[in-house]
Amino acid sequence: MHPVTATTLGLGAAGLGVLGWASLVERNAFVLRRFTVPVLPAGAAPLRVLHVSDLHLVPRQRHKARWVRGLAALDPDLVVNTGDNIAAVDAVPAALDALGPLLAKPGVFVLGSNDYFSPQVKNPLGYLRKYHPKPIGTTRRLPTEELVRGLRAQGWRDLTNRRERLTVRGLQLEFVGVDDPHLQRDRLGAVRGPATDGTVLVGVTHAPYRRVLDAYAADGARLIIAGHTHGGQVCVPGYGALVTNCDLDTSRVKGVSRWWPGAGDTPSSAAPDHAAWLEVSAGLGTSPTAPVRLACRPEATLLTLVASP
Repeated sequence: MHPVTATTLGLGAAGLGVLGWASLVERNAFVLRRFTVPVLPAGAAPLRVLHVSDLHLVPRQRHKARWVRGLAALDPDLVVNTGDNIAAVDAVPAALDALGPLLAKPGVFVLGSNDYFSPQVKNPLGYLRKYHPKPIGTTRRLPTEELVRGLRAQGWRDLTNRRERLTVRGLQLEFVGVDDPHLQRDRLGAVRGPATDGTVLVGVTHAPYRRVLDAYAADGARLIIAGHTHGGQVCVPGYGALVTNCDLDTSRVKGVSRWWPGAGDTPSSAAPDHAAWLEVSAGLGTSPTAPVRLACRPEATLLTLVASP
């Protein structure tokens, strides 16, 4: 065999192997991430917050649904859901069933673009661009109202351009949330303002766009929780994410970092003392039109909130 032909065949086989791993194995290799974040007042007892994001659920995904249901065994004090729960017009019952045991816990939620519009087949190389906004008006509407009714009926608080106060294990928390910034549905002017009565202010958003993070941090949020990025979804082993699908820098694409007004591309290590803690989840799913993950396992996050030093 000609050396060039052998090399080409070898590269092709390697590429197929990577694709097989990314589409059949890694995207179903769910993992729980754990972080301890010092945001509570002195003397406060720890709070366990489960963050679930980006399920992109369709009814046939029973393995993912079972894994999500199993998170109830963690017995969190609070659940935060940052959207993109569904990916098909018939997925709401499956999503509510997957979240079922968690809905018995205190919870808050915001919506993502895929809670409004169905996925669209697109060039997968588009994920290598810094932005690839959803082409509104060209995709099918999803049953958003049915999803919201189901979550509200179980007592979860809807943070869609709203503020809500919640007492969890005797601790007063104030939540501020926006509708999906990726669709430019965020209405920050309607929810801006500092925490009242010394409560702990928590900002929640689906997509971690800088304008939202800056506003939350400027108002004194101690913790900001977001999803949307998929952790980069297709990452380079040993290097990390190439994109975030928003204007957040790749160093903060997932996990815990710091944010303050104007942080921009400044490393989290340069954070001032008053900076908020930012947790971005890589999420549990993918769009059905791009069902791959590479060097970026699907995840949920358990945050243990403790008193600040």
